[in-house]
Amino acid sequence: MMEDGFGQMKAASRKNNTGDKMSEQSADSAVWLEVAVNGPWSRERQPEIPITEDEIVEQAIACAHEGASIIHFHPYDPVTGRQRDAYEIYAPVIERVRSEVDVICYGTLPFAGDVDAKEAMSAEQRFAAVDKLARSGLLEWSVVDPGSTNISTRSTLASGHEGFVYTNPESHIRHGLELCRHYGLHPSYAIYEPAFMRLGSELARCYPGVPQPVYRLMFSDTLTFGFPPRVWAIDAYLELLAEEDPGARWMVAGLGAEVAPLIDEIVYRGGHVRVGLEDVPMGHKIGNLAQVKDARARIEAAGGRTATAAEIRQSLKQVRLPN
Repeated sequence: MMEDGFGQMKAASRKNNTGDKMSEQSADSAVWLEVAVNGPWSRERQPEIPITEDEIVEQAIACAHEGASIIHFHPYDPVTGRQRDAYEIYAPVIERVRSEVDVICYGTLPFAGDVDAKEAMSAEQRFAAVDKLARSGLLEWSVVDPGSTNISTRSTLASGHEGFVYTNPESHIRHGLELCRHYGLHPSYAIYEPAFMRLGSELARCYPGVPQPVYRLMFSDTLTFGFPPRVWAIDAYLELLAEEDPGARWMVAGLGAEVAPLIDEIVYRGGHVRVGLEDVPMGHKIGNLAQVKDARARIEAAGGRTATAAEIRQSLKQVRLPN
């Protein structure tokens, strides 16, 4: 009886918190599963990440076989072991992965302000690899982060160590959206703060014909941007998204956070999931493949199933930006 009562209370809480506006999306049980295999951290901070071409390709294909239809990776210079955004590093990885599995495979931008991108760059410089990859027909999505935010950890703040500002000037966002419109790429929006959602949705409307953005809600336990990974935080973002871009597709991810415990609530709300070594706290010992298998099991336990890349493409075709 106590379990039944708790279940009824949880269901009532869900209805009160989310209302009926998610019912259309939640009716589709095909959940997108993305894996972010490495990130900008280098092996100094995240020792288990794949950084060589062979390592990234091997892990991407293995994760795809377990249900991850979206692969996100950062390119690493084979000599320095640091991130370097260059076409000649990106292209072979994408070509090899897509020759084996049908996935949406996309990269990143220089993490402006971090150790590997301290010098100021023009919008054209930051998006140079995206431009060339898109011209070569190798991209379907592109990172376009619509805002700037302070990146600091709780531990370093206490010691007086200064973090950095992740910088995305409006001119860079506009350049990214123009490239997306020109090449038919879906902007992948990392939503670090509520203002990112407001600016990103408004700017997308300034570029008629740009494909529908995907809103990736970013949470953290160890960094101090935005919200922690909590159910109330998801609901707050969904309330805002319903006003700014009704019906848009969204997923939950993080930096320095584990979002797997939220998967049942994400599936219930009609959302999608990202896992991987880019997103979890530094020094994480559970690899990409194990995280994907765990996420898939949680999705299925919540009544969903992992979507194929073809289903994701079709789903995005059905969404249109509001006027």
